[in-house]
Amino acid sequence: MERDLTKTAAYDYQLPKELIAQDPAEPRDSSRLLVVHRENGGTEDRIFRDITEYLHPGDLLVMNDTRVLPARVEGVKKNEGGGGAKVEIFFLNPGASGNEWTALVRPGRKLPEGTRVTLGGETEVTVGARLEDGLRTIVFAPGDDPLALIHRFGSTPLPHYITDSHADPERYQTVYAKREKENSVAAPTAGLHFTPELLKKLADMGVPHIFITLQVGLGTFRPVKAENIAEHVMHTEFCEIPPEAAAAIKAAKEGGGRVVAVGTTVVRTLESFAQRYGEIVPGVLDTKLFISPGYRFRVIDALITNFHLPMSTLLMLVSAFGGYETMMRVYNEAVEKRYRFFSFGDSMFIE
Repeated sequence: MERDLTKTAAYDYQLPKELIAQDPAEPRDSSRLLVVHRENGGTEDRIFRDITEYLHPGDLLVMNDTRVLPARVEGVKKNEGGGGAKVEIFFLNPGASGNEWTALVRPGRKLPEGTRVTLGGETEVTVGARLEDGLRTIVFAPGDDPLALIHRFGSTPLPHYITDSHADPERYQTVYAKREKENSVAAPTAGLHFTPELLKKLADMGVPHIFITLQVGLGTFRPVKAENIAEHVMHTEFCEIPPEAAAAIKAAKEGGGRVVAVGTTVVRTLESFAQRYGEIVPGVLDTKLFISPGYRFRVIDALITNFHLPMSTLLMLVSAFGGYETMMRVYNEAVEKRYRFFSFGDSMFIE
């Protein structure tokens, strides 16, 4: 029976819990790589560093250089009589004024506007106005440096399915993440498999890499709850293509090379620009692009990606690129072969 690809349930698959990776492979490029050939649906089982055998001179790797903010901060609700309930603040992005940030607060509904929360036993912030999607404004005291305080008291927000990790927080950052691009709540995990040595080897082969930026937002953790995928609303995310990246992509296309997206965030950035402007141009924009089967890709020719959650927008994206039937078969094959799934898991190269 043919599946209705407009239904969220069409993107479900059974995943044993023990295949959800809790720690990354060491070294980074020793993770497994499942190569998928779109032309015939064939697959190959390799190691990630073997990616050098599938990329060719003239190909271009496009990478997201964002860095994960240590956004999860634990505090204590301040009571007049001393003592108080625990409060978790998940900082997302700066607000309209210099001393305000937008955040997800737990337990948010129980905290009236004006509630004071102590961070680290010494710094006070105030829970402000209620915003869309259950978010809140967090107000810092005049003279405080919000970003410095978030760094001081915050921890890296690992995804909810990583519950028993012993990894250094830096392993949830790519080796090319830039400090000045520290604005994401989740890592662009397809890039976690690259090492500086592997990038140099590829560059020496004639396969350079360039960077774009997409600030990964809270929506990456949110499942598709609508029965029909058309009813799902994507969260807005900021993305940027610098002039040198736009020029390199144009040159690769004109030279007959492939544009290889390292991760779904790169796909959404490049395709968002192409959709808006008809081509890749330098600039910034906010995107809510939702890619699902039937989408016509304008820019990318190959994709490096991890294995994604059932019924997620990311699985819908890779199904659009790799073909629904092929991808669902490959995912079931990966389960049978005991590949490791999700952020710290193994990888896939779809060409």
